[in-house]
Amino acid sequence: MMATNLQFSPQHEGVVAIKGELTRNSLIDERLLNQQLQSTQSVLYFDLSEVSRVDTAGLAWLIHSLGLLQRQGKRLELKNIPEQLHKLMELGQVSNLFE
Repeated sequence: MMATNLQFSPQHEGVVAIKGELTRNSLIDERLLNQQLQSTQSVLYFDLSEVSRVDTAGLAWLIHSLGLLQRQGKRLELKNIPEQLHKLMELGQVSNLFE
């Protein structure tokens, strides 16, 4: 199994741009992923405009991240959600979690 290229780039305060594939193959390093959730802001924004692919593991990680942040009293908001993720969210009936 080969990891795909997934990049997290902090933009400005509270905004993280995610680039690449948000799939089971790219979500291997749990520690690296959880570092993205460290923020002093009460709202963390994930800009998904450069996500080229997403699968159910990617959606599961987003839901997991949402739960971690909620337990810290914070919110996660998704910006520029790709059509593929919209469809997965609708199929999984989880769209309302990110509203």
